[in-house]
Amino acid sequence: MNIAGEFRPYATATEAAPDQARSLLLLRDFLRREWRLIALMTAASLALGSLYVGMAPRKFTAQADMFVDTKGITSPRSENAQEHQGVDDAVVESEIETTRSEKVGKAVINKLHLTDDPEFVASGNAITSRLARWLRLTKPSEERPSSAELERRALGVLKDNLRVTRLGRSYVEQIAYTSLDPDKAARIANAFADAYIEYRLQAKYEATRRASVWLEQRISELRQQASNAYKAVQDFKAENGIIIGVEGKLASEVELDQLGVALAKARADTSQARAKLERIQRILEQRPEKENFTIPDPVVTDALNSPVITKLRQKYLENQNKQAEWSARYGAEHEAARNLRSEMAALQRSMWDEISRIAESYKSELQIAKSQEEAIDRRMIEIFQQSGATRQAQVHLRELETGANTYRGIYEAFLSRFTQSVQQQSFPSTEARVVTEASAPAKPSSPKLAIALAFAAMCGLGLGTLAAIAREQFMYRRVHTRDQLEKLLSTPCLAAFPAVSRLRTRWRGGHASAFHRINQAAPFSATAEALRYIKVAIDLHPAKPKVIGITSALPGEGKTTATAALAAFLARSGARTLLIDSDLRKPALSKMLGYERRLGLQRMVVDRLRLKDVIINDLNFNFDVVPSPSGAPPSNSSDVLCASSVRLGLERAREDYDYIICDLPPILPIADVRAVASLFDAFVMVVEWGTSTNEVLKAIQSSPLVSERLLGTVLNKTDEAFMRRFEGYSDRRYSYYQN
Repeated sequence: MNIAGEFRPYATATEAAPDQARSLLLLRDFLRREWRLIALMTAASLALGSLYVGMAPRKFTAQADMFVDTKGITSPRSENAQEHQGVDDAVVESEIETTRSEKVGKAVINKLHLTDDPEFVASGNAITSRLARWLRLTKPSEERPSSAELERRALGVLKDNLRVTRLGRSYVEQIAYTSLDPDKAARIANAFADAYIEYRLQAKYEATRRASVWLEQRISELRQQASNAYKAVQDFKAENGIIIGVEGKLASEVELDQLGVALAKARADTSQARAKLERIQRILEQRPEKENFTIPDPVVTDALNSPVITKLRQKYLENQNKQAEWSARYGAEHEAARNLRSEMAALQRSMWDEISRIAESYKSELQIAKSQEEAIDRRMIEIFQQSGATRQAQVHLRELETGANTYRGIYEAFLSRFTQSVQQQSFPSTEARVVTEASAPAKPSSPKLAIALAFAAMCGLGLGTLAAIAREQFMYRRVHTRDQLEKLLSTPCLAAFPAVSRLRTRWRGGHASAFHRINQAAPFSATAEALRYIKVAIDLHPAKPKVIGITSALPGEGKTTATAALAAFLARSGARTLLIDSDLRKPALSKMLGYERRLGLQRMVVDRLRLKDVIINDLNFNFDVVPSPSGAPPSNSSDVLCASSVRLGLERAREDYDYIICDLPPILPIADVRAVASLFDAFVMVVEWGTSTNEVLKAIQSSPLVSERLLGTVLNKTDEAFMRRFEGYSDRRYSYYQN
């Protein structure tokens, strides 16, 4: 519980920043704290990189560009397919591996006599070999290696220094070779390109030769098979009397096709004639039995196109108009009107008679069409019956012809390939060619100064950052900053005392205790301001505590010095101060003030004295002291501190003093603090800089009453330079104070 009412926890600049800038501030603080370690690791890495650059041998890389032959490698395709095929990655990669193959490498070795070059036949790596000989780890061999061993060594060196890559997605491969001699590197790169081209030519010649031998044998067999198949076709035609027409059809099949067309036409004519007859018969059924003056309207082609019917119809219409006019003028029973009606009736009968004649002609046409259809049908049946046996034989004939054509096609294809193989064998060629010949490089390719130093710098930065992170993790296992202490205990850090050895002020006698050195600090120093923080925290507390217990987790953390310094500071400020040495097991406060042989708490409890009987007025520091004797420590120190006389004395001292400061024993080693915690209004815990966080937590958790009444903590024996790096800029600037 934080009982330091008005005191907010110590806040670093990072915590006070907005959330969006917190990560940047954390990074800034991390770099401010650990830049020395990162810089040291980077400098060491750069030194190693420079050493490598200085000691590594200079190597030169020559490059030759070569266009690989893919047409002679891929499977045969049609010309149209080869025109549209894309870049075959598998083929190009296969050719790259071929360039790196052992066969091409041996050709280069034999061409350039590399087995006589010390760079290629030396046993092992040159640097390691020289180092081993210098350390006398190996003895020079007197036996000369065999030619196979020399070739194996040279081949190994070639493969290690050869790099064959593909330029983009093209058919061009780049041959790069690295050597100690720039001219030698160029010669070997060009030799690899020439050896590859020779290998492709030889491989194509061997493949063509083997194909030619096989094709020649196969063509002889195919020629005999094609001849036998053709002879079988002709013999079968002769035996079965099969005659093939111009288009490859039988004569009976041609006649059947013609009869089929004629039969279809005859059936169409029959259907048309039947339709016309039925139509005109329906018209004749409409002929009236009695005379009337309606005009016949036969909707058939021949009736509409008949000139007789057209003339009669025209005459009939003229008479009809006259009859209507005369009837209107002279009356319907006039003789002229009756004559016109008689003539109209005759014309009507003539038209119907003409229609009947047309119907008879339709009937005759229908009979003729039926006769033609029946005749064609009978002929087709006769021919189909005659050609049944021929069609069965034709099925077998088609099989024989198919086999013969197949053999002939295979024979012609093999004959064409054989001709091509003979031509290729006579004039072998390859599309592989050198695009760019290798030349001796002017500058070494390795070691590269910029890349080596950049890599060394990156490694140094990485290792330095990892080391800094590891150091941060290790440092946070111990208390090193006020912020860390406040987060650990959830209570404010009231003050931070620097290590005594770093104080600029020296006691005028030159040989004094740490208490005297702190007490003589300048009024406006960081030490004096730390004591002032503790006093203000006590004064501003709502409960106005008077009895203050100063304790620590472990011995040796400086609580006694801090207690005496606080009492002296309070006394100098004019407050009535009582300083009690409550550490009966180890009364360091009494020894420091020189009262170890005077009456103290233990004698007061045993002899039942009053508290004022053992109080000593210290004229040097203007406060009163209750010491503890330095004799044999009591076995029941907690009972002494909890005695009723001590409790009563403290109650009476509240009325006489403004502050009662008690130097308590450490919490973890003994149980005195937990036993007498109820006697104190507040506690201040002194934590030594660098103390384990686990020990501090154990001390606070061991006594709930101490945790509840804990006013704050004091970080003692701090390293100011370290804290400046770790805390950065805070609300307590170190540069403000002058010790």
